[in-house]
Amino acid sequence: MTLWQPDPALIRRPAYQSLADQFARAIHDGRLANGARLPTHRRLADDLKLSVQTVSRAYEELIRRGLISGEIGRGSFVQTQRREPEPPYLPERLGEVIDLSILKPVCEPMHLERLKQALGWLAENLPSSSALSFRPNMVFPRHRAVAVEWLKLCGLDISAQNISLTNGATAGMTVALMSVAPPGSTVATEAIGHHTLVPLARYLGFNLQGLPIDGNGLIPEALDEACRLSDIRAVFVQPSVINPTATLMDAQRREQIAAVARKHDIAIIENDVLGPLVEDRPPPVAAFAPERTLYVTSFTKITVPGLRIGYLAAPDRYVAAVANRHLVSNWMATPLVAEIATKWVTDGTAMELVRWQRAALRRRQDIAAEVLAGIDYRARRDGLHVWLQLPDDRAEEGFVAQARLQGVAIAPGTSFRISDAPWHPAVRISLGSTTEGELRAGLGVVTKLLLGDPEHLLLAI
Repeated sequence: MTLWQPDPALIRRPAYQSLADQFARAIHDGRLANGARLPTHRRLADDLKLSVQTVSRAYEELIRRGLISGEIGRGSFVQTQRREPEPPYLPERLGEVIDLSILKPVCEPMHLERLKQALGWLAENLPSSSALSFRPNMVFPRHRAVAVEWLKLCGLDISAQNISLTNGATAGMTVALMSVAPPGSTVATEAIGHHTLVPLARYLGFNLQGLPIDGNGLIPEALDEACRLSDIRAVFVQPSVINPTATLMDAQRREQIAAVARKHDIAIIENDVLGPLVEDRPPPVAAFAPERTLYVTSFTKITVPGLRIGYLAAPDRYVAAVANRHLVSNWMATPLVAEIATKWVTDGTAMELVRWQRAALRRRQDIAAEVLAGIDYRARRDGLHVWLQLPDDRAEEGFVAQARLQGVAIAPGTSFRISDAPWHPAVRISLGSTTEGELRAGLGVVTKLLLGDPEHLLLAI
């Protein structure tokens, strides 16, 4: 146990942030060494005459800053060495756990059967170029032509020459970021955004600036101000429900974002992996600013997870950069998977699976509405998840840990936090990752925890 203790006389509102700042200074000054064990939540709360909730939120903030680690059953420890960020989902599904942490589509035996049939078809119809060629331009012209038709279903009208096939959305967004954000530049994005952006920024060497959002997504005035005060090179947005807060940005806001980007001559990267799944949505941001938007979509979350293929549509000014960076990072998308995607788009299977997924998700959303009745959360009818802000008497880390102890895995909201602005604890709950029965049971556990005694929850940390 360390001898250093925070000074209660220096604590200001908000208390949890002030307390976290004291710990941070002590760690940076060397008064708390790497590996030092911190007091328990209850012990420190008693010593400082604070609530356990305040101490829990302070420790949670220190974990977010990468200064300490929390280990259930062992305690909290100073961790000054940089560590790799943990994903918001369980890397492996171990034991009897209802996994609502990973964002995936609803899957049934039918999906596996469809993929098996497609592989059988591929065995009989595989073009020699897809099996034997190293040259992307020998493999993909036919696939790009089909991609044009799919992107029309997404609300985008673009030439085949502006489309690259990628191994899913992650590859697409990585190539897009490499194309517009050189090392040392700054990319703006939503304050609550894509969980891979923070490590990507570190690996690729660009800076990430989280900007304020509201119930309609990224606030245009915030982007305008950031562009005036900083050297912003691009803005990354997820306007269509796939974002953690399940927001569907309206057409006017999309047009405003496009106008700000045009005013400051910055690129837009639009992640739209749900594509046509979201019914009655506005046109993509790319439709309002086609000359500067790199548009990313894929099939993995709307058809079958194993169909790891996607499209990156880029304007003329970025086509060469995208092609070069795709070559050095991926060379090209996997031709065999591209063959299946092209067949499914051409024969209507892809859109059939999208319509099936939409109906399945709406049933899941109905279950969530029933089990979470009376609880405030955000969701969209065609979305894969719900975003649930926790009450003021709940600490995020403890809530996620307690749910896990009761056999339910959910994603902590801080995994998606990009801005340093004050944080309201929240969780993301996936609706498509398990059976309807397990979903109902898992949501029931979450509901009981929310309605239960918060002191009991915090003491269990």
